[in-house]
Amino acid sequence: LAAPVSADHHSDTPPSLGDVYNYHRINDRLVTAGQIAPAHVPLLHDAGVELIVNLAVANPEQNRDEAFAVAEAGIPYVNIPVVWESPTQADLELFLAVMDAAQDKHVLVHCFAKYRASAFTYLHRVLRGDVDQKAARKDLDVVWNDEAWTEYPQWRAFVDDALR
Repeated sequence: LAAPVSADHHSDTPPSLGDVYNYHRINDRLVTAGQIAPAHVPLLHDAGVELIVNLAVANPEQNRDEAFAVAEAGIPYVNIPVVWESPTQADLELFLAVMDAAQDKHVLVHCFAKYRASAFTYLHRVLRGDVDQKAARKDLDVVWNDEAWTEYPQWRAFVDDALR
């Protein structure tokens, strides 16, 4: 699964959060997105983001400078490198622990294209957030359409297993 390469913003127009791939505000405390660029980090800081959780694996072309930019902005940062082909319940348990610890913070959860981020935040909201599946499903379906579930069956199995 490939997302657009997120390089520094190099146009004449200033960067905006609208430029962040698949940026989606779920509520006042939770935002999901695809890959962020270093140029977006100060904007996230100014928007009140207090924690960034990256669920993508390291990729020098997509997220090499991310952790430095986030640290430079003074935002706490957690990377849980979820392997696309095989998300695990251990990955989810770690994510749930991080989100439990950050329950009063404004959190951005992201990955390369927002598929991992959407699935994990959906599970967090349903398993820990007292949000019913139908309501949480609306935010999940922003990226996870029927075609995506069919193309990536490991993710349907992962979500189904977590909900059992």
